[in-house]
Amino acid sequence: MLPSIPLLLIFLYLCLLFTNYLYNKYTNMLSMINKTLLSLLLLLAVVTVTAQKKSNIVCRPGFTYALSNSIHWGLNKPVITGIVPYSSAESSGLKLNDIIESVDGIPVNELTAMEISQLLNNETKDEIILTVRNLSSEGKQLMIHKDCKLSQAITEDQLALAFNMYSLESTSEREFICPFKTTTTREEISFDTYKTFGFAPIDENNSKLENFINQRIEKELVKKGLTYNASNPDLLIQTYYFFDKNPNYTGAVTNGAQPAEKTFRYFAASGKMIELPFLSVGSVESKAPYLLQFGFRFIDQKVLHGQVVWECESNELLTESYRLDDYAAIHIPLMCLQYPFVKYTRNVPVKVDVKNYNYTGISYDINRLERIAEVEPGSPAEAAGIKAGDVIERIGNQKMNYSSDEFTSAYKQFITLTMDLRDPATQFTDANGFSRCMYWNVMNYPKIADFFKNPSNITGFSYLYNFTPYVNPVGTNVTTFLIKRGKDKEEITIRPTVRTETSVYVN
Repeated sequence: MLPSIPLLLIFLYLCLLFTNYLYNKYTNMLSMINKTLLSLLLLLAVVTVTAQKKSNIVCRPGFTYALSNSIHWGLNKPVITGIVPYSSAESSGLKLNDIIESVDGIPVNELTAMEISQLLNNETKDEIILTVRNLSSEGKQLMIHKDCKLSQAITEDQLALAFNMYSLESTSEREFICPFKTTTTREEISFDTYKTFGFAPIDENNSKLENFINQRIEKELVKKGLTYNASNPDLLIQTYYFFDKNPNYTGAVTNGAQPAEKTFRYFAASGKMIELPFLSVGSVESKAPYLLQFGFRFIDQKVLHGQVVWECESNELLTESYRLDDYAAIHIPLMCLQYPFVKYTRNVPVKVDVKNYNYTGISYDINRLERIAEVEPGSPAEAAGIKAGDVIERIGNQKMNYSSDEFTSAYKQFITLTMDLRDPATQFTDANGFSRCMYWNVMNYPKIADFFKNPSNITGFSYLYNFTPYVNPVGTNVTTFLIKRGKDKEEITIRPTVRTETSVYVN
C-alpha cells in the first residue's frame, strides 16, 4: 500500500505507471522520464515526511511567487507568478505580476529570501496581510486566508488531475515554447512609471489589420491596469509585421525522416489549444516554405523620450500560408504575458493548466480513500448531508473499498484497455512529456461509457467527469453516494457544480 503522502506523489506514481505502459506498448523513448519521475518520488517522499511530522494540518497561501531580478519590475522583491483558482488569494484580488511590498506590515526589502518564505508560510497564522503594487496601484492591502486542510486530505481538484486520463478533453497540463524575443531598456526605470498608452499612426493601406492588432493590444494592457490615452500617452505603441514566401526554401525534410511534431498554442478567445502550421522552435529556416514576423514595441513618451523600453518580437517558420490577423489574435495575449515582468528574453515557455471537473466539496483520506476526510462548508456535499468521517461504500455502481495500490493498478489497466478507443488525430504531448495523450474517439463513446460503468474497472472517481457524454451518456449530472455512518447506511444524491479552472502563465 502507498504510504501517507500528498496527492502530488500519487499523481507522479500514476504517471510513472502510465509511462511504463507506454514503454511496453510503444517505444523506449520515455525511459528517461521514468527515471526523472522516480527521482522526484524519492525526493518528495523525504520532504513530505519532514513536513508531516510538524502538524496534521497543511496550510497554503494560494499563490506562488518568484524573487525578481529585473531592474524594471520589483527588483529583489517577490512577484506573483501563479494564483490557485477558487482560493482566497484569487478572491482577494491578487493578480499575476503583483509585487509584494510587505507581509503583515513588514517591508520585504528588510528581509532575506528565507525570511520572506517563513512569513508567507508561518504555521501559527491562518491569514496574511499583503501590501502589493502593480501597474494600476502604488500599494493596496489584501487579506488572504490560507487554505488549511488535513495533511491526509485529497481534494477533488487534485483527483481531477490524478485521473485526467478519464477525460483529457476536460483536464490537462500543456506546455509550449513561443519563439519570442523580448528586450528591455538598460536604463533603470520601473515600468509602473507608465500609466497610460496610445498607438503610433497606422498605415492607411493596412488600416483594417492594424486597427485589429491595436484593439487586441489595448484589451490586454487595460486588463493589466493601464489606461488608453490617445492625446498624451506615457507609452507609444508601435507594431510591425511581415509575411512572405521563404526565398531560401530548399524543400521539406524527406528520406524517411520522422514527421515533424505538431505545434499547439493556446487561443484565449476559444479557451482551447489549437494546432498551427508552424515548425517547432529551433527548426532549420530553409525547411520552411513561409516566414512570418510579428512584434510591437513600447516607446517612452514620459521620461526617456523616444527610447524603446520594452519590445516583443516573434519569428515563425510556417509550413503553409497563414493570416496575420489570426496570428495576432492568438499571440498578442501570449506576448503580453512578458509585460511588465520579463522572465525570459528568448523562447518563452508557456504553461496552460486546464481543469473542468465536478465539485461536491468532498476531500478524501489518502490512507483510506473510501473515507471522507473533510467536507467544505457551503458545498453541494454539505447541503446534501455528507459529513466528515462518513465511509463511502459506493459511488454510483462503483465500490470504493479499495486501497491506493488497487485504485492505481485499476487506473493503469483502464488506460491499457481503452487506448484503442482514442482518436490518434488528436494526439499531443502533455507538460509531463507524455507523447501519447489523445482524446476519446467520438464514434467510440458508447464503448467508453461501458468501460466506465463496469464495476470491475474500479472507476469510482470518474464521477468527477460525469458531465461528459463518454462517462455519462444519460446527461443528468447527479451522483449517488452510498454512505455508511456508524451502523447506518444511506443513499445520498449530490448535484455537483462543474468547476472550470484555467491558468496560463510563463513557466
